[in-house]
Amino acid sequence: MAVLRSAPIKAGAQPNDRRSIIPRVGKTISGKTSAPVKPDPVVTESAPREMATYEYLKSLPGVTAPFEGVFDPAGLAKTASVRDLRRWRESEIVHGRVAMLAAVGFIVGEQLQDFPLFFNWDGRVSGPAITHFSQIGQGFWEPLLIAIGVAESYRVAIGWATPTNTGFNSLKDDYEPGDLGFDPLGLKPTDPEELKVMQTKELNNGRLAMVAIAAFVAQECVEQTEIFEHLFLRFEKEAILELEDIERDVGLPLTPLPSNLLDL
Repeated sequence: MAVLRSAPIKAGAQPNDRRSIIPRVGKTISGKTSAPVKPDPVVTESAPREMATYEYLKSLPGVTAPFEGVFDPAGLAKTASVRDLRRWRESEIVHGRVAMLAAVGFIVGEQLQDFPLFFNWDGRVSGPAITHFSQIGQGFWEPLLIAIGVAESYRVAIGWATPTNTGFNSLKDDYEPGDLGFDPLGLKPTDPEELKVMQTKELNNGRLAMVAIAAFVAQECVEQTEIFEHLFLRFEKEAILELEDIERDVGLPLTPLPSNLLDL
């Protein structure tokens, strides 16, 4: 009768130490072959860290439908620390806010580019918004650069830690990303849940604005037309194509497309 045998326990090894006992395949009393004993899964050092970062991500604003969990297709959080995530969230908020201003600026600037109240713009600026910066003369960029410098200096003083060997390029521990204390209209909710909902809305609008401003720039670089001009030309082309279908059905002469719509 063959039974399951194991190697002798080494001197000094504990009986419950699975590294000191090597299981072998044998036969049981019933004659069936026993499967080898599988070792317990080894938990790597990175597993708790990854779980901690994902748990932290789940607690932040911005988790929204259709991605109810953490949307991280590139797996960036697997190798990141919580300090890295806080810095990335600060960057996302800042870029989202800038993108929202830029998207509005593209549309407003193209519609009011010749309005007399715009300093240094009257009669100087025209065409797509991507060309406006090269048409503006002196007296505009200097105050703008000073204003940007003051705003960024204030943001760094509020949120960023003093650069040290262990705290270089990191946020202050007591700083919440994006919270600069700027709320002149008193819109910030006092309830934590309502505040999280408002922060999620800001993040979603900022993400949409980043996609929108990238599309604005790409469209104007390719077609050299303003945003609304491009939109109306598209509508005009679609209306003419629909009219051609009706004319074709009733046997009327087709309405030709204008030359400026052929390449759209």
